[in-house]
Amino acid sequence: MTGRDHRDLGGPTEKCGVVGVSLDERAAARPLYYALYALQHRGQESAGIVTHDGFQQHSHVEMGLVGDAFDEDDIDQLNGPVGIGHVRYPTAGSVNASCAQPFSVSFKSGSLGLSHNGNLVNAGEIRDELANLGHAFTSDGDTEVIAHDLARNLLEEDLVRAVKRTMSRIHGSYSLTIMHDDTVMGVRDPQGNRPLCIGEIDDGYVLASESAAIDVLDGELVRDVKPGELIILQPDGEGFDAYQLFEQENTAHCFFEHVYFARPDSVIDDHLVYDVRRDLGRALWDESGVDTDVVMPVPDSGRAFASGYAEAAQEEDASVEFAEGLMKNRYVGRTFIMPTQDARERAVRLKLNPIKDVVEDRTVTIIDDSIVRGTTSTQLVQLMRDVGAAEVHVRIGAPPIIAPCYMGIDMASREELIAADRTVPEIGDEISADSLEYLSIDAVADALDQSRADLCLGCVTGEYPYDIEGETTDRDVERPVIGSEPAAADD
Repeated sequence: MTGRDHRDLGGPTEKCGVVGVSLDERAAARPLYYALYALQHRGQESAGIVTHDGFQQHSHVEMGLVGDAFDEDDIDQLNGPVGIGHVRYPTAGSVNASCAQPFSVSFKSGSLGLSHNGNLVNAGEIRDELANLGHAFTSDGDTEVIAHDLARNLLEEDLVRAVKRTMSRIHGSYSLTIMHDDTVMGVRDPQGNRPLCIGEIDDGYVLASESAAIDVLDGELVRDVKPGELIILQPDGEGFDAYQLFEQENTAHCFFEHVYFARPDSVIDDHLVYDVRRDLGRALWDESGVDTDVVMPVPDSGRAFASGYAEAAQEEDASVEFAEGLMKNRYVGRTFIMPTQDARERAVRLKLNPIKDVVEDRTVTIIDDSIVRGTTSTQLVQLMRDVGAAEVHVRIGAPPIIAPCYMGIDMASREELIAADRTVPEIGDEISADSLEYLSIDAVADALDQSRADLCLGCVTGEYPYDIEGETTDRDVERPVIGSEPAAADD
């Protein structure tokens, strides 16, 4: 869906998905295509694949969904057993073909393709420096900045040292799949903010944002790429080499991957997302359960939360019903135009329709993953009342979002966030719920088996794990100094 349409429906917008493969002899294009389909939820603005046949690079990048961006001829022309792919939702850079990925470039040391999930904090500084050195940029996205910096370093260093030098200069969140000539690599930022994993298939290895992309290729998840690690897939799909280039005391895993973005069937940082969401739902009941007749999810991401919440509620009162009381129209979103406030309000009813027999004359608890602007929650509560609900309670499987995300989620500005300047009771009054409660930050950390110090919680605390101008940090952060020649990477 377009960024504007999705934001008007009140939710945060997806980030990006990356994938890379190295196979024995089989062409990489079709496995990449299937993997991108599995990652489609992470980005719907553009899709692209770059392959290499041992002699030259082949590229096909288009705006739109994966199924619209490629046809059979496109796949057949992407020759070679290695390649990388990308699906994009823009959080930095324009919404046009110039920012679509993978970004590819040819230079004196060969060809380079790069796919990026995340967002750099200091891309502008590096861009200015490189532009002053004569680099010409064709887009305003931060991915091209990484590509130019890496290409420059490859002129002076071997592959591992060049990657390390670039990593020492870029500041922010990133998971990258990179192809230098016919060598495919994966890189995860030193704090592990964005997910990336390694999988094995019959004739090779896969790098992907989520393990669901490995599953669709009948592969097995090997492990997550470690924060600060470089993975180089060996040619002919024989294995991979790992280089721990940077280590930090604490990670900054994005908790929102588990709450909202990732597919429930993906495993991220050793946790099945579906199980985490069910555990969050059970914790939500433990912290703020309310006696009602029926518990219902807001589809789709609220479903696992509601399942765990209802299961915990039923252990105390077997009469509590778990019901799918909201039916989702999956064909609304990408093309639905909402030019007026009336149209925007109508959009929720077009997208989510209540089942009257489930709701009428009953007390209802609606379970959702988050409240961003509050528009959708307000309209859902009113929908419940319109079909006769006796009471409408709202429970949220995440803490209140009080600050924007700078790490790759298009979540809204502080002025737009309903929780930025309101208490929970005030938000409950704003959305006209009989009661509203959120999950605590500690419950999120417990469900992920991690300390708060190892999570990125910027959007719910207002304190960030990166040095962002005008914002507070939650740890000691050293931002790279840009403008002087970078020192050569250490061994």
